[in-house]
Amino acid sequence: MNKIIQRRVIEEANIIANTDITLRQLARRLGISKSTIHKDMNERLLKLDKNLYKRVKNVFKKHLEMRYYIGGEATRKKYKNIL
Repeated sequence: MNKIIQRRVIEEANIIANTDITLRQLARRLGISKSTIHKDMNERLLKLDKNLYKRVKNVFKKHLEMRYYIGGEATRKKYKNIL
């Protein structure tokens, strides 16, 4: 794996693990596609740093558990603004 890619993957993983940022937010922040970050976190990071991979997976698991609440809140705000 290219050194530039390795550096990018570690940087992305550290940002996610330390700031609890979502994948979409990170993609916007870094100007990289969501699919690239997804591939970096699920395939490349495992080969580079297993401990960091586990930390990132825990953050993603937390986001999955919260998505229904976040989606419901977004819908509530949307319809509140319409009426």
